[in-house]
Amino acid sequence: MTSLPERVTVAVVGAGQAGLSVAFYLRRFELVADEDFVVLDRAPGPGGAWQHRWSSLKLGTAHRVNDLPGMAELGLSFETADRTLPAREVVADYYGRFEEHYDLRVHRPMHVRRVENDGADLKLTIEDHAPRPVEEQRSRGFFGRRRKTFEEVQGPAFTQHTLHAQFLVNATGTWGSPFVPFYPGMGDFRGRHLHTSDFVDAEDFLDQRVVVVGGGTSAIGFMLELEGVASELTWVSRRPIDWIDRQELDLEGASAAVAMQDEAARAGRALPSIVSGTGVPKSRRIAAGIDRGLLVAKPMFDRIEEDRVVWDDLDGDGRVEQQADAIIWATGFRPELRHLGPLRLREKQGGITIGQGASWADPRVFLAGYGPQASTIGANRAGRMIARQIMAMM
Repeated sequence: MTSLPERVTVAVVGAGQAGLSVAFYLRRFELVADEDFVVLDRAPGPGGAWQHRWSSLKLGTAHRVNDLPGMAELGLSFETADRTLPAREVVADYYGRFEEHYDLRVHRPMHVRRVENDGADLKLTIEDHAPRPVEEQRSRGFFGRRRKTFEEVQGPAFTQHTLHAQFLVNATGTWGSPFVPFYPGMGDFRGRHLHTSDFVDAEDFLDQRVVVVGGGTSAIGFMLELEGVASELTWVSRRPIDWIDRQELDLEGASAAVAMQDEAARAGRALPSIVSGTGVPKSRRIAAGIDRGLLVAKPMFDRIEEDRVVWDDLDGDGRVEQQADAIIWATGFRPELRHLGPLRLREKQGGITIGQGASWADPRVFLAGYGPQASTIGANRAGRMIARQIMAMM
């Protein structure tokens, strides 16, 4: 891996679908990685958020993964990928080959902790979490007369860098910002609270009483995986499930979701969930789960107690309890934007006002994969649009 430059024209933060799409189009405009632009990714390897998903998740059971622009040149397509392999392995392999083929020189693992104004430039404060060689650790004084603290012996767990850029493309997605709503008694629960991002393997819940919270595809996937593994399985949702009688989301549904996201982004409001605007298509597997009574969601419970969830009045039957050893919160994510805080882009309504991928508060800042450019719908189009705007402003 080459060293990080001190200044570039464009800094792309994030190497998932949105970030790689922007980088691809910057290369198409003959910009050179590590000279004109740089791609920073906090993950240990290629694959975006997909590399963190559980091993049993396959391409055939997950959200559709769109091909990256230019992927066909490599002879690759997710439409023809091996669906017997974990989705995270396939995506990591394809993205890695894509990065190498187009010489994108992604720097990882790099955590961008802060972006702030520095004259006409944007200054990025970056933590490089790559392991240091043993020789470097020894040079920091591993031995000595005085007994040293861990930090003195090992040195910091990262090296800090500063990077200046004329433009910033934020493509950090949402995986690093899980959302769990508050319910009374959460702190009293003696079992396990897990978010979607914490789920590893269904066998971890063998013979346990599990409550799955959420109304989207992740919650449905957990219910299907845990069936026959958990001793008791309960599904609850904060809203009624909007089932769609088709195998996949159609163009009309996708367009409606994009319109809702675009309206919220232009108004600076917090973004609505994609599922709330599209509904959930009934694949054959999901339809079978509905027919056998597995995929029937109860209304949201009112409180959590030490070993159970409680409804004060469920369907007019008064207080109802469900004992639980674990609660899985498949309640989604929020855009990961904390590092942009010093730029003061967020509106009072809770979101960032975006038009055509650019911040209205600071035209040097672009958000790829945000709002209507969400990765499952429009990240590739956003990559071309953002790259063109940057070239026009250079």
